[in-house]
Amino acid sequence: MDSHLRVFVTVAEKKNFSRTAEELHMTQPAVSQYIQALERTVGAKLIERNNKFVCLTQAGEIVYHHGREILGLYTHMQSLVDDLMQVASGDLSIGASYTFGEYILPHVIARLHERYPLIQPTVTIGNTTEIAESVAARHLDVGIVEGDFNHERLNTESFADDRMYIIVAEDHPLAAQKSVTVSDLKKENWIVREQGSGTREATEKMFKKLGFTPDHLMEFGSTQLIKESVEAGLGISFLSSWAVRKEESLGTICLLKMAGTPIPRKFTWITQDTPFQMKALEVFIAQLHQLDQIFPVERS
Repeated sequence: MDSHLRVFVTVAEKKNFSRTAEELHMTQPAVSQYIQALERTVGAKLIERNNKFVCLTQAGEIVYHHGREILGLYTHMQSLVDDLMQVASGDLSIGASYTFGEYILPHVIARLHERYPLIQPTVTIGNTTEIAESVAARHLDVGIVEGDFNHERLNTESFADDRMYIIVAEDHPLAAQKSVTVSDLKKENWIVREQGSGTREATEKMFKKLGFTPDHLMEFGSTQLIKESVEAGLGISFLSSWAVRKEESLGTICLLKMAGTPIPRKFTWITQDTPFQMKALEVFIAQLHQLDQIFPVERS
């Protein structure tokens, strides 16, 4: 019946049988046959026709109105089925905050590329605020940010755990102490991320939880720069265990063990607030939820 509806809707819009036949690559008698068959099906005359014009009857107006809606739903249904049956492909713009983007995302994309080689990802790294704003402005298809995150115009979901540690150089005096006090921490030179960063937000929460404000504080805009500075003995910091896995394994950075730490937080993905998603975006989000398969070893 959908083919009969399509012919009828085209006649109603073209207001001409010959132009409809040309549009649908049919003969004019075939167009007439389709209209007559539809009229028999619905049990009413749908079109008034003479040599000069075509107009809809009252029944024809009803069928036209609902016919357009039916054809639109049918087309949308078929598109979704086609998308489901096809291999995920196409461009996918991903944004991530520094910790996830620099230390975890490359492994996720490698796995994605292995399974879905036709997806072409592009990656933007920024702090949590920048990534959220880019997703909201539709400059990015998906963003991954640090901590619990809510936004009235975005879909959000936490998908993985993170643990935040106070870090010091391997030869720092605090690394050798059996117990570290808040007074010890307060006197240190703290190297922190900039405002708007999820790591900076977590650091401020840690200061509040442990009940102190550092005497000395330096602000750097790069996690890598902070790690290098800690290794060089410039100060101490508070970073994700994901970000310092390599340095910890090499023995150049030590994770302090003290009461109240590590402090847990979540990684959260954010997308535009729409009920429909591209196939490429769906499979990428599925990869995010399988992060424990990409990093199966329990982190310290």
